[in-house]
Amino acid sequence: MGGYDMRLLTTLALGMTGAVLAYNVALAEDVITLGAAVSETGKYSTNGVFTIKGYQLAADKINSQGGVKVGGKTYKLEVKYYDDESTPARGAELVDRLIKQDGIKFILGPYSSGLTKAIAPVTEQLKTPMVEANGASRSLFTNGWKYIFATLSTADQYLASVIDLAAENAEALGKKKPSDIRVAVIVENDPFSKDIRAGVVEKMKKYGMKLVVDDLMPRDLSDISPSLTKVKALKPDVLVTSGHTKGAVTAARQIGEMKVDTPIVAMTQCDSGKIIEKFGGNVEGFLCPTQWAPTLTYSGKVFGKAQNFHDEFVAKYKEAPPYQAAESAAAVIVYADAIQRAGKLDKEAVREALTKTDLATFYGQIKFDETGKNIAKPMALYQIQNGKLVVVAPSKFAAAKAKLPRQPMN
Repeated sequence: MGGYDMRLLTTLALGMTGAVLAYNVALAEDVITLGAAVSETGKYSTNGVFTIKGYQLAADKINSQGGVKVGGKTYKLEVKYYDDESTPARGAELVDRLIKQDGIKFILGPYSSGLTKAIAPVTEQLKTPMVEANGASRSLFTNGWKYIFATLSTADQYLASVIDLAAENAEALGKKKPSDIRVAVIVENDPFSKDIRAGVVEKMKKYGMKLVVDDLMPRDLSDISPSLTKVKALKPDVLVTSGHTKGAVTAARQIGEMKVDTPIVAMTQCDSGKIIEKFGGNVEGFLCPTQWAPTLTYSGKVFGKAQNFHDEFVAKYKEAPPYQAAESAAAVIVYADAIQRAGKLDKEAVREALTKTDLATFYGQIKFDETGKNIAKPMALYQIQNGKLVVVAPSKFAAAKAKLPRQPMN
């Protein structure tokens, strides 16, 4: 009797274990896991963390709305993260691991063009789609890659509009004509910032403007005073800088410390660098490119209006979202849309669906050309006015007119 009972209990236990395992497998099958190697440490960590927060907020929001429907079944979204340590080789290694060891079928991009460029050959070789939100270098879209899709505008567009703005305000700058305007450019030696320079220089040629300073920042982005000394001596009308968050902080600090009074100053990463909070009146009048702003009249299914995304981000993370968070959230929304349209969890089917994306979102319209670039959304331009970031371009979305030349409030 005792032996019989023991065998029965063992059988029941094994049956229950099998049932639990089956249940766990069923749960696992009800989840779509996206993979991301993103900078949680290293020089890109500030925007890397904003990237993660954007990914996570969008995944949570989609799940709260019922998840992703595929072939008559509903799935929740999860994101598996690894820290790439702001190192390209590490990023490539981790994405290889996500795909080969972790079985991830759909990759989200890292932060920065350099890291995206390191990862793209891996996703291409392994025929795995990557929707990326923070690699804006033009060089990412000239290799014939078929598995990369970018929600953001390319880097050459970031500050080109500053040159148009300078030309329009030549008289206010004390110049007879746009060709009299002189420009200084100081950028990081990375694909993103060098493309920004290329876009600025290309636009300058249209007006016949002269480039009087053309410098690269040091590798650690900690001191650009030698370049700013040239700027003070040569007195250009426009100063353009780009060096991700650390470069923005360094430039804003040293422009104030050295009392550089260039009439137009434009730099990337003003918001993620929190230069208003850190440097106050010294950065009044700075121009800052943005992929997105909460005041823009964009709207989509997941978050509704652009302002709604801002408000939900603030509620969750207790800080305002820079555009890096918004474009990252848009990448998750794009994946959810493409997977639903594909109707199956197949890499090639989802890649094909991505090529046909034409989606309105809180971040703007997203539509990819044959290279994977988003060709539907323009850049916007902020100016710091009275200590706040105000959209001044494009004019049809602008909240105010640009005030030039700038007037620091020391």
